Amino acid sequence: MPLPALLRLAFVALLALRYRLKLILGILVAVVVGLSLTFISGKIYQHLDRDPDRGAIALEDGAFGESYSTPVYLDQGWSPADTLWYYNTTQGSALMPYDLFVALEQPASDALFRSDHNMDRYRYLPQKPTFFNPDGLPVGFARDSYRGKDYLGFTCAACHTGQVNYQGQAIRIDGGPALADMDGFLHGLEKALSAARDIPVKRERFINRVLQRDNDYRSAEAIEADLVRWTEQIRMYNTINHSHIRYGYGRLDAFGRIYNRVLRHVINREQMRDLLLAAEGPTGNLLLTEAEVDRVLAGIEPTLIDDTAFTRIVSRLQSSDDGLPGLSQRSLLRLRNQLLNEPDAPVSYPFLWDITHSDYVQWNGLANNAELGPLGRNVGEVIGVFAKLDWEVKEPGFSLSGHLTGQSNKRERIAFTSSIDLVNLQRLEAHLGRLTSPQWPEDILGKIDREQAALGKRLYAQHCQSCHQVIDRTAWDRLVVAEMTDIEVLNTDPKAAENSVNYRGKSGNFENTYQNTTVGPLVLEATAPAVQILTSVTKGAVSTPDADKGPLRRTLDWFYVLGLSWFDNDVKYSVKAGDYRPDTTARPYQSLLAYKGRSLNGIWATAPYLHNGSVPTLYDLLLPAREEGDPQEGEYRPETFQVGSREFDPVKVGFRTEGYEGFTQTTHRLGDRNTGHEYGTSTLTEAERWALVEYLKTL
Repeated sequence: MPLPALLRLAFVALLALRYRLKLILGILVAVVVGLSLTFISGKIYQHLDRDPDRGAIALEDGAFGESYSTPVYLDQGWSPADTLWYYNTTQGSALMPYDLFVALEQPASDALFRSDHNMDRYRYLPQKPTFFNPDGLPVGFARDSYRGKDYLGFTCAACHTGQVNYQGQAIRIDGGPALADMDGFLHGLEKALSAARDIPVKRERFINRVLQRDNDYRSAEAIEADLVRWTEQIRMYNTINHSHIRYGYGRLDAFGRIYNRVLRHVINREQMRDLLLAAEGPTGNLLLTEAEVDRVLAGIEPTLIDDTAFTRIVSRLQSSDDGLPGLSQRSLLRLRNQLLNEPDAPVSYPFLWDITHSDYVQWNGLANNAELGPLGRNVGEVIGVFAKLDWEVKEPGFSLSGHLTGQSNKRERIAFTSSIDLVNLQRLEAHLGRLTSPQWPEDILGKIDREQAALGKRLYAQHCQSCHQVIDRTAWDRLVVAEMTDIEVLNTDPKAAENSVNYRGKSGNFENTYQNTTVGPLVLEATAPAVQILTSVTKGAVSTPDADKGPLRRTLDWFYVLGLSWFDNDVKYSVKAGDYRPDTTARPYQSLLAYKGRSLNGIWATAPYLHNGSVPTLYDLLLPAREEGDPQEGEYRPETFQVGSREFDPVKVGFRTEGYEGFTQTTHRLGDRNTGHEYGTSTLTEAERWALVEYLKTL
């Protein structure tokens, strides 16, 4: 080729390279600017609500006869703006339409369901209206917008904000365990919705209130249609999650309910049909004929059963019209037990200080906290608290979520569209990094006996410190190590750990996909461990940008979330510490048959105790559980006690357990047992127990 032609080609190539470089540089600038704007706007927004009381209010004549002045806050590293942002920052939860909730009356009166006294009855914490919370909803209840509509959602704070009352003074504990009765709240919500639907005068008032809001609804017909729809949705949720173990205040089987939400959305029509055909009644007879199953599943899409379709299936199972089966509530629960799992292992809401400094979290150490682990853990949590899972069936083709969930070679793949707000989840995790444990307020709860505490410190080193390390609660580089102990060694109630390993479900489109474990990749079978399926779903959700934003914004936000989640996390992957059964290729999840010990800083503010809330006070925890054959005489952990009051006992360290009609906690059933964790209880004298309690106040 002549030299001029070569020069012309070289010049054209240089021009093309120049334009490519400009394009790449432009993209990089756009990404940097977009990420910077996301970060800066988030920081500005985070400090807009500055109410000095942090929204807290006094309450007269509350549940169990409690009255208290405006709650005070201890120094936990957060300003009033930090607290209010945490209380009201949405994470993608969509329990029900917001307009319907704020207009809803209590089932037996015309008082609003969301009134301070009614919400206090469920032990949610009343708040006054503030910038982020204009309707004055309780701590952890927030307006969450998704696809042009407003929903009522839970924030982290609903389950992870505590309060201690003492002689009329209330102390709010940010990141502490709530005393909330979420199960009772959801059943109360179902009754209130049913009353609004079925009682004409209540329905008329309800519709007028919603229309007056002039927000998402323009007609009475649209309100009535959604009232019917959401009443059925809440009722279905309560039916699916019915348990013979009553949770009461301060406990929830969150994992059981997360598993059920995931399994319910994953199952496909073919697997549902096989299950319905094989479903047995109490005498071993089949519950449904083939013709009835076909009617129940008529018009249901093959790959994905969405919320509307699942509600339709449940309604058809209950109906006796047009050849439908008309199953009783008892038969429905039998069917539930074959499709899903009974959430019968309630645990206390864990406290959140130090969570970003912990190597493994959850009571059984399920969640590795390294790298993107916190994001996956939080995505699973939002699924459990009613994220809208608008999953879609897509044609074959590459997608990151399809690749990570093993669906690349499937004829169809599930796209994990949802209301989950990944940006806020990352921000909330970072925000918790500055939260510190609360210190015993001597001006309110009384002076600590320092001489006794010094003796207790020596006893703690002898009996407790091997599993419960002592840390500097404010050190920015602290690392909290989960010391795992096998359930057979610890001897506490094993149900929560066993369920996490043993619960199974239908894998739907994940059948014959691969899932990595600590011992190697496994293939998901048609019926697979629920923990495997949950892992696949969280991978899909984490790798799916926010569907509720424009293409550029969602892409930039997604890079922002993954970048910060990865590089802003100082926790590195490590092997679990402690005495537990290691995972093997034959039993890849048996290390989860254990519970963790962790630092006890702030433990005074986290009653009741043990993972399932079966011991009311720290002093009681230092006593043995009474076993069959033990003499009647002697001191034992209480076998029954009242739960629900926030009135604090600063001597035994816990909430009061008698003198009011709260929830009666019993400890004789699997799931409720108060056994185990009896290190030193047989050798400690009474004086030593009191000294140890005094030291625990100082942590």
